[in-house]
Amino acid sequence: MAIRFDGRVAIVTGAGGGLGRSHALEFARRGAKVVVNDLGGSVDGSGGSSDAANAVVEEIKAAGGEAIANGSSVTDRDGVARLVAEAMDAFGRIDILVNNAGILRDKSFAKMSMDDFQLVVDVHLMGAANCAHAVWPVMKQQKYGRIVMTASSSGLYGNFGQTNYGAAKLGQAGLMNTLKLEGAKDNIHTNAIVPIAATRMTEDLFPPQLLELFRPELVSPAVMLLAGEDAPNGEIICAGAGHFAKAQIVESEGAYLGAEATAETLAARWDDIVDMRGQQPFEMGAKQTEKFAMKAMAALKKG
Repeated sequence: MAIRFDGRVAIVTGAGGGLGRSHALEFARRGAKVVVNDLGGSVDGSGGSSDAANAVVEEIKAAGGEAIANGSSVTDRDGVARLVAEAMDAFGRIDILVNNAGILRDKSFAKMSMDDFQLVVDVHLMGAANCAHAVWPVMKQQKYGRIVMTASSSGLYGNFGQTNYGAAKLGQAGLMNTLKLEGAKDNIHTNAIVPIAATRMTEDLFPPQLLELFRPELVSPAVMLLAGEDAPNGEIICAGAGHFAKAQIVESEGAYLGAEATAETLAARWDDIVDMRGQQPFEMGAKQTEKFAMKAMAALKKG
């Protein structure tokens, strides 16, 4: 069955180019009214212009769709409030938020200024939180909402020179993990996309022959699914070059060492502790606490 967004309103941040532009155009093609948010700054977050957002709006309108542009920075809470107000004034509802806005300030940790660390975290993590918090009451009142975070392999696995970016991106996955729980009763589903795409932020990392293979349009199908009526809740989906996969944080079965545990007894059982056979995911942190409590109680009964 076709995934459509007729009657739905989608906000896409950082939608003036790259992945955000691709998502915005695809939402519009599938019937959504789109709010194209973009500060219009450079890759490092400096500067600003409304030209990029306006150009995407014109593309959407030229194809027969409906869209408005917004130039707020996601780090500015007053600006985010204006973003939500403009969306509501224009379209009367907000069904979808794609947190895509981002910048890069790459350097090894030893050479990185903490100002650059803070700014990247502010844009990626606090920006996502600012936008999600602003649309949350609207979605809660509607009893419907779909939020898509943009995480990264740098957050899941690490990348040299990207401590700030990786920390912020894994933070978005952590934000998603609780929003999926708190929003479920109001039919608000939150998921995360881990894109691999050649955009202005990453094009220098790709050999020329791979630029076409990793075009942003091959990530957008996953965003459409994660933002759709039948979207899952709490999934991390990796997408790039037409390949799609699920990422998940799991935990080993581990080993119970008891109340007399020491660093030495832990070292002696290290192989058992890090053995990933029998690994399991948890849908919430309380389930891990439950596992540890059950292990301890079972050991006490044996004793």
